[in-house]
Amino acid sequence: MYKFLWATVASVAVSSALASQTTPVPDVRPAANGWQVVINIPQQRLFLYYDGQLEKVYPVAVGKAHTQTLLGEHLIGAKAYNPTWHIPKSIQQERGDGVKTVPPGPKNPLGPVFVRLGDPKHGLGIHGTNAPASVPGIRSHGCVRMKSPDALEFAKKIATGSPATVSYEMAALNVDEAGNLWLAVYKDPYRKNNLNRNALRQTISAWAKANGANIGTARVEQVIKAQAGKAVCLSCTGKAVIQGDLQSLAWNSGSIKPTLPRAGGTRATRNDVMPEGSSIEVDAADDETRPAPPATPRKKTPQRRRIKPTSVFEETPLVPVNKPKAASAPAGERVLQPTNAK
Repeated sequence: MYKFLWATVASVAVSSALASQTTPVPDVRPAANGWQVVINIPQQRLFLYYDGQLEKVYPVAVGKAHTQTLLGEHLIGAKAYNPTWHIPKSIQQERGDGVKTVPPGPKNPLGPVFVRLGDPKHGLGIHGTNAPASVPGIRSHGCVRMKSPDALEFAKKIATGSPATVSYEMAALNVDEAGNLWLAVYKDPYRKNNLNRNALRQTISAWAKANGANIGTARVEQVIKAQAGKAVCLSCTGKAVIQGDLQSLAWNSGSIKPTLPRAGGTRATRNDVMPEGSSIEVDAADDETRPAPPATPRKKTPQRRRIKPTSVFEETPLVPVNKPKAASAPAGERVLQPTNAK
């Protein structure tokens, strides 16, 4: 009985572990030492590494095409728990309700925590949300938004001063622990058009040759074209199920070897925390969550009386054929033109 229960618990634990490891991993090298954050825009995921090993993957909402999350290398800054949202003037004008700040609570779009991302002048952060259904997505004004429980967990783990990479990887080429090759291709929300299709095809071909796998070109092209954002097994011969952890291949450099951590990094231990309730000014609200601007009263336009067109033949006087056409109608007579009333 106890053996059965223990086996069941172990099976559930293994299943949970496998389920948490099946997100395709982008070809981005984390730091070998300390914490490393990787945010992949097309994938709408945040990858948290420690000492080069993947710790956790979180769904996130990132910037829209016209309010993009800043790509490149950043550092994690100070944290603010239960922040007060100071509404930027541009949004105050849009709201038109006179509200300048939103206190901590269920209506605050920053959620329970705000973690600064990069230079404060960029006005970016990683924070919770009062609209959990908006995560994941391409919908923020530049900040990286997490579901509030995830944001709290992330904030408690990450150290101030840790490196954070905002990447733009449209494809993830991974192998699982059974030795199968998986490909996921994502949409291009910022229109970067930076997917190196040739390098991807060549790496897949080289991997197939090295592993004695038969991978059809048509299958690969179908996945690339669809950009469905789902991992597709290219080498599976039976049921396609990810087994164990997924690991990225260094396909951007044409290698079929795993993506390895880069040398360096820092074991940041600082935990800079702002006073609780600190005011944070960022453009955090969705267009959908902002109050609708006050309706502008519509001006009443005078109604025009609709005139029914009258037959020309009923009211136009007959003119003899041999009589020259006058420049204007004779006095006392009307020549009606067909009416086009609207």
